[in-house]
Amino acid sequence: MVFDTTSIIARILAENTGVTDVQLIDGGEHADLASTVAFSLAKTRKQAPAIIAQEISASLAGNRELAERGITVEAKGPYVNFILGKAYVSATLRAATQPGYGALPKKETRVVLEHTSANPNGPLHVGHIRNSIIGDTLARAFRKAGYPLEVQYYVNDMGRQIAIVVWGFDHLENAQAEGEKEDAHIARIYIAANREIEKDPGITKQVDTLMQLVERGDAETAKKFRREVSRCLDGFAVTMKNLNVKHDRFVWESDFVRNGDTQQVIQKIEKLPQATHEDTLLALDLAEFGFTNKYVIRRSDGTSVYAARDLAFHAWKSANFDRVIDVLGADHKLIGAQLQCTMKLLGEKAPEIVHFEFVSLPEGSMSTRAGKFVSADDLITEVTKRAFDEVTARRPELDEATRRSIAEAVALAGIRYDIVKISPEKSTVFDWKDALDFERQSGPYIQYAHARACSILEKAGAFGECYDLETEQEIILAKKIAKFPAVIEKVVAELRPHLLATYAHELADTFNTFYHFEPVLKSEGKVRDRRLTLVKAVQNTLQESLETLGIDAIHTM
Repeated sequence: MVFDTTSIIARILAENTGVTDVQLIDGGEHADLASTVAFSLAKTRKQAPAIIAQEISASLAGNRELAERGITVEAKGPYVNFILGKAYVSATLRAATQPGYGALPKKETRVVLEHTSANPNGPLHVGHIRNSIIGDTLARAFRKAGYPLEVQYYVNDMGRQIAIVVWGFDHLENAQAEGEKEDAHIARIYIAANREIEKDPGITKQVDTLMQLVERGDAETAKKFRREVSRCLDGFAVTMKNLNVKHDRFVWESDFVRNGDTQQVIQKIEKLPQATHEDTLLALDLAEFGFTNKYVIRRSDGTSVYAARDLAFHAWKSANFDRVIDVLGADHKLIGAQLQCTMKLLGEKAPEIVHFEFVSLPEGSMSTRAGKFVSADDLITEVTKRAFDEVTARRPELDEATRRSIAEAVALAGIRYDIVKISPEKSTVFDWKDALDFERQSGPYIQYAHARACSILEKAGAFGECYDLETEQEIILAKKIAKFPAVIEKVVAELRPHLLATYAHELADTFNTFYHFEPVLKSEGKVRDRRLTLVKAVQNTLQESLETLGIDAIHTM
């Protein structure tokens, strides 16, 4: 497999050149793998990179380990290229037909991944679910890569927004409408409460009192906060199930106040030279790190702010996990960077943060407070309806139950793939048409390629597996299949789940090209066997890719 082969080539190159990072990259049209190590050696050797590449290539020409694996080395300008031979292709094909293909060796590094963590004051909207889908895809990739992983949702059950919800339930008409989902009910009261505050700013003092009471541990107030937050989370659970998003643990913010962890962090911060005090107000001056605004930890009324409790949460994660990862929106870049700096000052492990720009609809931006949002539930319902219409147009002969089942799978693929295919740092607009396009860069397009492979195998019946490929298209497809384990490794190393989405689409493209040029069912003998073996490997790799993307690998469309 390419992952193992890459490691072997990297080791041999490092031994040959004395350079630790040999900068192996995709070889493009000229090779399977290429190294740019000649560029980094040019300064020390005072030679042109192209000459260095020639020397490295010549010195590796007689390497027994490379020769045994059928790996050819050649220089192309400043690049050292590696072409992988038939033995590698056959080994890849054999591995790719096995269940669980792409899984990497088990690791001991304990990983905690926090994602979604939306404030429980209304339904998840289209903006929130980019967080959920990026996080869930990363989680699936980490598990595929062999890491012990816990996925967490950090529940904000003490903030001002929750206090406003509680105030609304205490003072406004709050009956739940028939059929109204719990999170939608919470949102309705939250929006109504904000309108009352706009009319009477004096209500803010009542909200402040609620926040003080819950921090002091007042049992009745804490019970109210917990009740409404739990109801909202029940609504979230339905949405996330429909998006195929899973969490292992819900961690409650208030627990870090109750168990004393927040106070312990505050006491440590008070001793830092960067700490500033104004009566009871406590803040950190992080100017040495380039921040102009102070990082407030405790308010003048003595209550802790979200940042203090977040620091306690991260100190707990730091003590219990080896790698800490947060998925946060772009609007959290400042507080995320302040958190990282403060954790370092405290001598704790700072989290790795995946910041993402927001996804929106052509209809415009969203705000729960103002009541202007498209809920994720509404999005799922609308995409499923459109998917059902598309499936019905394509497969009218299927019974309704089958068409609805396919439509649900297609809708999920359309949503998840359209959101995850874009690099997290880029904003995106969810396009209804593109997301369900069976012919373009979409989740359904990849599902369709998988279904085609399943159909071919079903029609073929029994065959003898053959791993000796011959034609150019066969070998191109096998080498694309071989890259899957390395893609998984790169996703978890760089925290870039869109790389897997790109790979899955490229694999579907490569398979469709192969199918166009090479007869499968109409071929005979050994040729038929090897091409069916290749189709089996494609089907398996597409299935593993789709499942890692959280998308159903359906067998018919």
